[in-house]
Amino acid sequence: MNWYADFKSIVRTDVPLAPLTWFRLGGPARYFVEPRSREELVAVVRRLHENNIPMFVLGGGANLLIRDQGVDGAVISLSNSVFQNVVIEGRLVRVGAGMDVLKLVLHLAKLGLAGLECQAGIPGTVGGEIRMNAGGAFGNIGSAVAEVTVMDSYGGILTRRRDDLVFEYRRSNINAKFILEALFELTPENPDRLAQRVKEIWMYKRNTQPLRDNSAGCIFRNPDGLSAGKLIDEVGLKGHRIGGAEISVQHANFIIAHHGASSADVLALMELVRQKVREHKGITLESEVVIW
Repeated sequence: MNWYADFKSIVRTDVPLAPLTWFRLGGPARYFVEPRSREELVAVVRRLHENNIPMFVLGGGANLLIRDQGVDGAVISLSNSVFQNVVIEGRLVRVGAGMDVLKLVLHLAKLGLAGLECQAGIPGTVGGEIRMNAGGAFGNIGSAVAEVTVMDSYGGILTRRRDDLVFEYRRSNINAKFILEALFELTPENPDRLAQRVKEIWMYKRNTQPLRDNSAGCIFRNPDGLSAGKLIDEVGLKGHRIGGAEISVQHANFIIAHHGASSADVLALMELVRQKVREHKGITLESEVVIW
């Protein structure tokens, strides 16, 4: 009997993952799991652990590159509405990890709750963005987090509060396999002013980043005090192409996947960037994008 005999209604096999990522690249998942409740998630995770099957958690697929051969394990998606709840109590907003952040930002702006507008123009889900402390020049998501509920690979659930959380540049100290939900502490503000600020941030992102193209956002972390995009531009790689993958001419820290591109093309271009920046600048760039 296979491991998912009791979960056939929520487990599929050999599921293409490319359509679920912003790059639109990569091979299939051996198993693809879509739990319908927290209890079902716990049961599946425990069964996967018992059978030594690797687990991968898929959010919005924005900061992700999946290799062409796919994922030999179980990809777990918290796309069910039960993981996208939003409960508002005054300044406190409890949100499921599967909630789309862009939708959340617009919803909160209408309600006049400020603190997450810095995420305008940054695609992803609440869980994924908290884990990497997503953000940019306008702020980071971690600054608004009051607590996070997480779950480990054994199904154990724990709530971590602000004094136990550390948010740094594109990093957090959350190592648990799953983020289940977050509590944000926000600030009341005039809805019209807040909506205008969200629009301005979005327009800035749209005018400076290739948001209409298939990409995964910034590919490399900025070194301390420096801009990865500027370094890539200075070594002459803006617009450089390998196969169907191209370094954006609009923002050099973005790699665009054109029609016919493969994950191997993107990985080769990333390695070329690292090599050139290391040779000419003496700096080794660190990936921001997650690679499965």
